[in-house]
Amino acid sequence: MIARIPIAHLPGREATEGAFDESIRKLSPLSIDLEFFMKEKIILIGADAMAKSFFNAFELPLTIARPFNTYGPRQSARAVIPTIITQIASGKKQIKLGDLTPTRDLSYVEDICRGFIALAECEKAIGETVNIGSNFEISIGDVVDNIKEIMNSNVQVITENARLRPEKSEVFRLWCNNTKIRELTGFEPKYSIKEGLKKTIDWFTNPENLQKYKTDIYNV
Repeated sequence: MIARIPIAHLPGREATEGAFDESIRKLSPLSIDLEFFMKEKIILIGADAMAKSFFNAFELPLTIARPFNTYGPRQSARAVIPTIITQIASGKKQIKLGDLTPTRDLSYVEDICRGFIALAECEKAIGETVNIGSNFEISIGDVVDNIKEIMNSNVQVITENARLRPEKSEVFRLWCNNTKIRELTGFEPKYSIKEGLKKTIDWFTNPENLQKYKTDIYNV
């Protein structure tokens, strides 16, 4: 096995090759629109290009891995799933969220790690750009409903304007095409969305873990 590390991974990158989104379908995999990307996204696109250049110029054995939206224990409070879980777990009767209509391809963290390992052990993946994701699309609203069901909560959701992204910066549909990683490595996600959320909720509702999160502020 050739030892190498996946380079230039971009969690949830909107212009990922093989991502399904009508608003971005016409973009090339590395095209840059300053109204569409945030500064850090552009930097990460540059990291992709640098990694590819080292492969082309020096035959450095690498794989560019592009994991989609990852969730699970210890996730930052900036992400929507910890925001939902911690507000409910803290006993709030109303929780504040942004737009519930965008869809995402969510993967439990263990599946993403398995994807990285599968690519690192696959010689056919050398020089390739490969998505890691579930190939399952779910709206934020449906994520809320799943979490409420698992936590046996009837909490009311309030849309807070401060949590709404500017229209031109929001990605309303993001769905991973994981065909390449399946064909190269045989990778398949192990956890369904409900199974992953259950494990995530179990971690966040542990009082020792929950106390690390501030549910009364909007984490940006």
